[in-house]
Amino acid sequence: MPTFSYTGRLRTGAKKTGTLTAENREGAVRQLAAMGLEADRLIQKRATFGSAARQLNKRVKNADLMIFTRQLATIVSSGLPLTQGLDILAEQTENVNFCAIIDAIAQEVESGETFSDTLRKFPRAFPDLYTHMVRAGEASGDLDGVLIQLADYLEATEELKRRIRSAMTYPTVAFSLILLIAAGLIVFVVPQFEEIFGAFGSALPAPTQLLIYVSNFLRKWYSIAIIIGGIIGLIAALRLYGTTPMGRYNLDAVKLRIPVFGDLFRKVAISRATRTLSTLTRSGVAILQAMEIVERTAGNEVYAKAIRDAAEGVRNGETLAEPLMRSGVFPAMVTRMISVGEKTGALEGMLMKIADFYDSEVKATVDSLTSLIEPLLIAMMGIVVGGIVIALFMPILELPQLINK
Repeated sequence: MPTFSYTGRLRTGAKKTGTLTAENREGAVRQLAAMGLEADRLIQKRATFGSAARQLNKRVKNADLMIFTRQLATIVSSGLPLTQGLDILAEQTENVNFCAIIDAIAQEVESGETFSDTLRKFPRAFPDLYTHMVRAGEASGDLDGVLIQLADYLEATEELKRRIRSAMTYPTVAFSLILLIAAGLIVFVVPQFEEIFGAFGSALPAPTQLLIYVSNFLRKWYSIAIIIGGIIGLIAALRLYGTTPMGRYNLDAVKLRIPVFGDLFRKVAISRATRTLSTLTRSGVAILQAMEIVERTAGNEVYAKAIRDAAEGVRNGETLAEPLMRSGVFPAMVTRMISVGEKTGALEGMLMKIADFYDSEVKATVDSLTSLIEPLLIAMMGIVVGGIVIALFMPILELPQLINK
């Protein structure tokens, strides 16, 4: 929690100085008011670099970083010194951990460290893309312009994430409801029919026997433990497999083949890769260095490998479009636009146009996702519930035959 030093006046007019701790400046003012003090001077004490470094175990939210970048760009472009701008933002930031980091950065910059070198000391708060762009902005003397590009990039990335979360919410909730309905029928309805079937005195159809077996299993106390344990074990196995290079690649390849969602994941990956590469190269980062960052931030190992292979091709003298075309994961439209951008010297702008196009495609896909998935979910509901009902009524339909016998 930040520490504030204050100088204030009591109601009697006597002056008083001291220190206090509060979550933010407003909290400190409230504490002084409760003490009967009117603050003349209230300054947040600077965090030491070491104390800020201890905050590295906590990530900074993308929304906080986005707001910080946008505000810092405005402050720097207005002509205020960078350290003064950082001091202002540290006072305004509500996130205590991020406030300590900003304060320590201001202290390092004031002591002569470059802004980009200081940011590199906080890798969980400021990713590689951020620090490389800031370094390019410092070298070109256009730090405020680079910060504006960064803010635009972070906003676009956050909007893309929001759309993906929105797309995944409906099918997840609907699928969970289907499972709950099926479980309710099996646990509470099937036992009632089991008592009726017991009076028939004859062998039940195989689907009905299977349904009763599942119902009896789920009603035992250890069944939940087995199911939960199995799910946890499967998730743990997949995560462990995903830590290996081959596992990451194979799992990401499977994601791209999922009906409906695979196409969405593909569009997101292309949008992210092209936007990141455009933002980096536009800010002055060298193409090969930019591609290394794109590879690390691709979010999908299939596309990361394609970028890695493309970087190797560029290093060997090829154009960017050629190895991307060979990869087979970038559509022909994308590689043709990149080729035109390279030939006309407008690669950064062409990459941004590709990213904007695929962003609009993602938005359209998300907007139409409900109409695409709803028939599948209805069909699944019909198969699950209909299968249970048919299995329950099969013995009843065979009852006349048993009576005739």
